Amino acid sequence: MNRGIQIQTVPSSLASTRAALDQRLRDLGLHDQVLQSEDPHSGVLSVQFKPKDFEVLTPAHDTLGLPMRVPHAFAAPSAALMWEIWVAWLCAPIPLKFDSWEDLESAQRLRHNLSRNASKTSLNFRTEEASRPNAYWTYREDSGYVLLPHADLVESLIMATQPEVSGATYAFSCYRATEYVLLLSIAQEAREHNHDLYEKLQKQWREKAISSRQFHASFLHEIGEVDAPLPMTWYVPGDRIWFKNPHPLSSDATGYEGSWVIYLGQGLFCNFWDHRNPYTLDHKCVELYHWRHGFWINKRGTPQIDEDVVTELTNQTLSDPIKASQVLSAMKRYRDPQGVYAGGGCIDSTREMPRKVMPWNCEVVLPQAA
Repeated sequence: MNRGIQIQTVPSSLASTRAALDQRLRDLGLHDQVLQSEDPHSGVLSVQFKPKDFEVLTPAHDTLGLPMRVPHAFAAPSAALMWEIWVAWLCAPIPLKFDSWEDLESAQRLRHNLSRNASKTSLNFRTEEASRPNAYWTYREDSGYVLLPHADLVESLIMATQPEVSGATYAFSCYRATEYVLLLSIAQEAREHNHDLYEKLQKQWREKAISSRQFHASFLHEIGEVDAPLPMTWYVPGDRIWFKNPHPLSSDATGYEGSWVIYLGQGLFCNFWDHRNPYTLDHKCVELYHWRHGFWINKRGTPQIDEDVVTELTNQTLSDPIKASQVLSAMKRYRDPQGVYAGGGCIDSTREMPRKVMPWNCEVVLPQAA
């Protein structure tokens, strides 16, 4: 069932919100394809695809196939990305709730930032070491990588992640890479629309980096549940997703428990190690499958993955339709819970997205700079 978008309004802003929504939908060429409704008691303005248009554009909530169904929505990349964000929202399998029109626009800008930044990020994959540009960052044992006193947070994150700007690549794990891309995108939005939050973010990263579970708790919402999984092919540009390695032996290799990525749109997921060659869903699933074949143990008894073996086997499988079909039938299943390896695939049942950052409804909680 199509759920779409819900915008909370008050009587004084209902007309202006409706007008802004109508204009946006017309600009995107989607006005005649949606149903709108208002609840005068709750003040909620709802919009979703009409059933016929839902089946044509996003059957079964599939957004990965949008490039094939509508190959040239807009010529300009920025407009095409906005269109895709809205299409994915309008076909959402659960209601996506926004506190106001301004809140919705902030969420749109955040997703645009995330897709753009992830598409520019290239790093060196390392699980036992890390590096950052010395002109902006310094490492402390008890604080992680922190900003130097003069360094601007947005500029420092760009220099750490975007080699086309910095001229160098730095060592990251994929999980930390997603945190930097998320933080950069949130910081860009805060710098323009919530200066107080931006200063708090800078203060925080000059004192102590937030990472891992604390980062998730401070900056992210997660939607979907194991018992009520999101559709396997429903992704919104800017989603953070985890693909699980379902092979218990190779998942013991540090960094190969799974793969954290950002969905870019156009059916593509970011490739942090070579940003010019993003992944399709099939490519990502096949690569994870072949991690088991690249598994080995070094002289110290440490599990390792031979990436050259994985790359060669991945290319062979993708060029063989029969073999690819066999691998994908095993991998394109919902993953087992963490720590369980009972025959599930690699697909997650949830998606992660940034918390709200506008001044009047900021949900970001910073432990050191509250």
